[in-house]
Amino acid sequence: MQDKNLSNLKRVRGQLDGIIKMYQDERSCVDVVRQVIAARNSLSKVGQNLLSSEASRCNKQRDLKELESIIKELFKY
Repeated sequence: MQDKNLSNLKRVRGQLDGIIKMYQDERSCVDVVRQVIAARNSLSKVGQNLLSSEASRCNKQRDLKELESIIKELFKY
């Protein structure tokens, strides 16, 4: 999962570079916002994957208090 998360984070970085260029080039506000939303969704997915992976680890270790905390965090998103 870490390699997938890392590649997704690098993709988000590329999206952000593209958004900056679009903004500097004074592209349509709607186009820029669409890209911002796409980057935000990608970053949110990475966060969910990280929390899910940590929840799985806690479940295997029977760390129920930590698992409960992670589940609460997951439901915020």
